[in-house]
Amino acid sequence: MIPDTSQTGTRAGFVAVIGAPNAGKSTLVNRLTGSKVSIVTQKVQTTRFPVRGIVMDGQTQMVLVDTPGIFNPRRRLDRAMVASAWEGAEEADAVVHLVDTSAQMAIGEGRGSAADRRSVEDVETIIEALKGRDSKAILALNKIDGLKRESMLKVMTELFNTGVYSDVFLISAATGDGVLDLKAHLAGLMPESPWLYPEDQSADLPLRVLAAEITREKVFLRVHEELPYSAAVETTAFEERQDGSVRIEQTIYVERESQRPIVLGRSGQTLKWIGQKAREELTLLMDRPVHLFLTVKVDPKWQDSRALYAQFGLTFDI
Repeated sequence: MIPDTSQTGTRAGFVAVIGAPNAGKSTLVNRLTGSKVSIVTQKVQTTRFPVRGIVMDGQTQMVLVDTPGIFNPRRRLDRAMVASAWEGAEEADAVVHLVDTSAQMAIGEGRGSAADRRSVEDVETIIEALKGRDSKAILALNKIDGLKRESMLKVMTELFNTGVYSDVFLISAATGDGVLDLKAHLAGLMPESPWLYPEDQSADLPLRVLAAEITREKVFLRVHEELPYSAAVETTAFEERQDGSVRIEQTIYVERESQRPIVLGRSGQTLKWIGQKAREELTLLMDRPVHLFLTVKVDPKWQDSRALYAQFGLTFDI
């Protein structure tokens, strides 16, 4: 990637968006870029690798790194995801720590769920790690819709007093409230530089990887109740055809034989729905016909596949 050195008066830099799983990072990145860059589902930890979304604000270009949710890792994949998140933060010109405000309030008022407790614990883990950084992060309190202002201010004060933040923004990534103010602030932090990407580009994610992520999103949207985080999608073939269409072959991996019929559905109807929805979105994204072929395979050790880690840009030996 060679920047356009002919530009003058421009700014460009990287912004890392970090946070606990399900804080709304992917929603925020998609809101800022105005396009589908990261997948968003009911599941937490759906982002498995940093996704660069490109945001323009006047003469300033911001490259957003949507990092995997930072949490206490247990499995190899967990460790790779967390390491990837912190790598994105270390290389960035600005770091936004996105926090689920509703979870913080619920725990503070003694009515939080187990998921809320995990979210608060993960926020505490991130704050401790931020204390070791030379520069301060920007705190973005997300999911403020319908919350009492007094309670929000209490959460804001408690977090800001930890000393790891330079600024605080109250936002709703879902509705866009407060997001433009955050965008303008981030633009002001970018260093003078030629743009790193063409003005009309929204992401630097390879199409075959984005195609796999879109299909994985559809899998979780359809079977989020029955299927835990035991599925992955690999694009095994991506062929540009002479008639202008694209032929894509993908494999959906599950860990157990009992999970295969969940993805297939009765008479293959679930897999058909997944394929149809993924194909429709890919057709719009690529602006050309897409022929999508899905296969479901059982592989108890798919999380130990070097090929899948390479597809996601994650470090296997960690």
